[in-house]
Amino acid sequence: MMYPYLTLNDDTEITHSEMSSDGRVKVYIETPDPRGGFYHATCFLPDHTWQDVSGYSETQMFFFKQLIRDNAHLILEFAQEGGFEYASNF
Repeated sequence: MMYPYLTLNDDTEITHSEMSSDGRVKVYIETPDPRGGFYHATCFLPDHTWQDVSGYSETQMFFFKQLIRDNAHLILEFAQEGGFEYASNF
């Protein structure tokens, strides 16, 4: 299951999975493109491994990498709690 984490002004959606038994969390980023499809990228925490990046520029990926890096501690916590709306401290 994927949980919503953040929606940006350009309708980019950032979601995350539950934490797997090996401690990894999948973070998925998706932005509508002008042709009716989506740009997307996947990051795995806690090691910040990126894969399946499609449609984003280097500048956009720099922004997303920094955003995920700055929020990784929260995403990892929420992944253990069942998403943001179920997190005990918020």
